[in-house]
Amino acid sequence: MINDIAVEYLPIVLFIGIAFVVSCAAVAISFLIAKQKPYAQKNISYECGFPPEGDTKRRFGVKYYLIAILFIVFDLEIAFLFPWALVLAEIGAAAFFSMMIFLLVLAVGFAYEWKKGALEWE
Repeated sequence: MINDIAVEYLPIVLFIGIAFVVSCAAVAISFLIAKQKPYAQKNISYECGFPPEGDTKRRFGVKYYLIAILFIVFDLEIAFLFPWALVLAEIGAAAFFSMMIFLLVLAVGFAYEWKKGALEWE
């Protein structure tokens, strides 16, 4: 009984072991081959090809995070709505109401964004 389970999981264990060895080898080889002499230009922050302005460890305004949340709200909504809409006739009322709860949660996030002013561009 135990041997049967071990035989079934052997390919998974081998795959994980090989993946671990290959990834460690890739990191080790890149560390050995790569030039390890950073210079001043290489150590500065990169801001879309422009020289950095001010201190790079400054705090960002909450607006950046609100925009990120807004993107996630709409991205998730679209990513889950298309497959759900394709099989709606087959999955029944329980799936319909669970999707409505999901959309309600997304609407609450959208209302929060709107209230905080993330949709107002300057």
